[in-house]
Amino acid sequence: MKQQVLKALANPARIFYVPYSLAILNFAVQFIVFLIVFVISLLIYKTNTPVSPLYFLVSVCVVHMILAAFSKKDPQLGQILSARIQLLKKRVSRRLAA
Repeated sequence: MKQQVLKALANPARIFYVPYSLAILNFAVQFIVFLIVFVISLLIYKTNTPVSPLYFLVSVCVVHMILAAFSKKDPQLGQILSARIQLLKKRVSRRLAA
């Protein structure tokens, strides 16, 4: 039983070599940025918008590859970032968080 628990902690869930939480966060942030850019371009150009969804897909893939490279070095990257976010929410100073 202990071996299964240790294995689950050592190897977090992944989506194409990126920890699950980071992959979902990447997609959500990129999608929100795309929507904001798309709406702004609609407001500026009215009907003809130069923004293509292809830019969105390419940027998601590029950032995902970067995250995969970093998470290969440090497999607990998603957990480290979520712990940092929790510390920021609690307003813990950086000296204590390091």
